Order: sequence, then structure tokens, then C-alpha cells
Amino acid sequence: MDQEWDAKPVMEVRGLELAYRAGPKALDGFSFSLPPGCHGLLGPNGAGKSTLLKVLLGLLLPDQGDGSVLGRDIRKERTEVRRRVGYMPERDAHVPGMLALDYVSLMGELSGLGRNAATRRSHEVLHYVDLGEARYRAIDGFSAGMRQRLKLAAALVHDPDLLLLDEPTNGLDPKGRRNMLDLVTQLDRSGVSILLCTHLLPDVQEVCSRVVVAARGKVTRTGTVKELTKGLDRSFRVQVVGEAPLYVAHLQNQNIEASYDPTQGLISVLLPEGFTTRCLVEAAAATRCGLKKLLPGTRSLEDVFLESIQEAPRAHP
Repeated sequence: MDQEWDAKPVMEVRGLELAYRAGPKALDGFSFSLPPGCHGLLGPNGAGKSTLLKVLLGLLLPDQGDGSVLGRDIRKERTEVRRRVGYMPERDAHVPGMLALDYVSLMGELSGLGRNAATRRSHEVLHYVDLGEARYRAIDGFSAGMRQRLKLAAALVHDPDLLLLDEPTNGLDPKGRRNMLDLVTQLDRSGVSILLCTHLLPDVQEVCSRVVVAARGKVTRTGTVKELTKGLDRSFRVQVVGEAPLYVAHLQNQNIEASYDPTQGLISVLLPEGFTTRCLVEAAAATRCGLKKLLPGTRSLEDVFLESIQEAPRAHP
């Protein structure tokens, strides 16, 4: 899904800062720029993800900084931004007792569609998210997966150019998660740009081309999934017969990152660029150890994520 960046940014923010009345800043110098495509906004709870989405939509004005969405200023053209963007909130936002069709139609009218057009589009998007047979049912009786798909339908009803999805798979069982990610993939392939806001790394790794990692109100890393996981294919686990600490020390003397876990009897190794596994075999010979196992490492995007969170400085009031 990686793609060349040859288009204007679909969204761009520079130095966004926003503080609520008490506590640290929700956004503390937030900056990034993303081309068209499907992107992940990844971070733990409290990272500022939901606050950022509200700023992008013009629902909150930042204390400092500026930005644009689809070429529209997030301060001066908030109404125009909301006409062209679909927003799927994390929490349920339906009206109790309302039928699914009526709810999605209402969202269409609030987004600028006429009543007939909103009703027609509601039928279409409810079928698209596999809720066609449930469109005349009250939302109160929907399962968690159905409510998530209903929120996606409401975000799609006015045919937006950009979707902001806040934790779209949160609380779903494996089948519901699979259905939602399949829908996100289809939308990406149809040309709709997407910002997938989540704390679930597998979702991002599966459907997104680029990632913005946030922690404590700051952007800690950005790049393609491939860029952020670069070098992880040089991670290995080694088991030796002999003096494992001596083997580790020999590698470290060659500026090779290595550590020994005596509980598992395994040595974790990250080879520098340009090194091959031959140096691991040579280290065994040099330390008179037998090389019993040489396995691929277990580092993943999750390791990158955890490292970036630990690196983020504390936000200040």
C-alpha cells in the first residue's frame, strides 16, 4: 500500500497547541503532513488523538499553530472542512429510539444534502456496510459491530473526500474487526483518504501506508510502516552452547547490539546495516561456543511504538 508522495497534503498541521482548563496540554507542538492515502494515527490513551481530530474538524480551536485539511484552513474554513470530511467518533452518537435509516439520513441532511438525496444515499451506504436488512430497525437493539458500521455509514453518507475514524474496531470481536478493516481497505482502494486513529497496532500495520505516532500530546515519529520498521529484519535470536555472556561481550566489542536473557537461554541481536549472520557464526568460533539456534527476531511495529512512547517528554501545562 506504500505509495509515492506526488500530491498535495490531504492534511497538514504545524505546531498545534491546545490545553484544557486543568492538566497538561492535550496537544503540545503537534506537527505532521500527510499525502492522500490511508494513514494511521497511533498512540495510547491520552496521547491527544481524539483532540486532534476535533481540531481538524474545527470543533475545537487550537491555542497556537495552524493547519489545513483538503487545502482548507482549519481556523477560517471550518464549515467547508466539515462538508468534505466524514467523521466516525469513538463513542456512540445515535439518537435513542431512532431507526437506522432515519439516523443516517439525518446525518446526511446535517452535512448539506437535501432530504431526498440524503434518504437515497442512506439506503446506499447502509447496504455498503452490510446493514441493508437492518435499516428499518431501531438502533438501540444493534450489536456493537452493527453500531460501529452504522457510524461508518453516517460518516460516508455525504460522499466525503477524507474519513477521520476514531477507534473504529474498539470493542469488536474478531469477526467484527475483520469486517471493519475490510471496509477500510475497500474505501482506501476507492480513492477516499483515511486517518485511522487507534491504539491497536495490528490494525495500523494491516491497512495503513503511513503512520503518525503520538504520545503525551506530541508527535514522536512519522513515516511509512516500512520506514518505521526498517532494520527489524536484522533482528535475531541466538542460542549457544557454552559461555553465552562471553559470546554477547564479543558481539558488543564489534558494536553489535546484543543482550542475554538467562531465563530463556536466548541472546537477542540487532545487526548493524551491512552486517550479515556470518558474524554470528564467527563470534561462536571466536568464543568457542556452539551455535545451537539462529532464529528471526521478534521485534515488530509494537517495539517501535513502545520505544517512541518512552522517548516522548512529559507534556507541560
